[in-house]
Amino acid sequence: MALQRPSPTGSNGRAAQGRFGPGNKLARGNPHAKRAQELRNALFAAVSDEDLKEVVQSLVKQAKEGNIQAAKEVLSRLLGKPENWDTQERLEELEARLGVGERAAG
Repeated sequence: MALQRPSPTGSNGRAAQGRFGPGNKLARGNPHAKRAQELRNALFAAVSDEDLKEVVQSLVKQAKEGNIQAAKEVLSRLLGKPENWDTQERLEELEARLGVGERAAG
């Protein structure tokens, strides 16, 4: 199969290398991305490593004292969000009925 080159600017708004060509209105991206990055940078500048360490230690302390919300936050940040086991069990049951799991395993 022959390699097809992207269409030139004019027909689909792309340059010869496939990138957005000059004047393509879809190539503008997210207009708020620059501002969001500026805010992130300001946040990073305002919070020191020691500040972050203290916040995390406080959250862990609260979790140890029985604060369920703090425990959920710590665990979700460390381990990720828990899976919905009910959905997983139903999927495995459906795969077993269809014989999909047997073919994939064997």
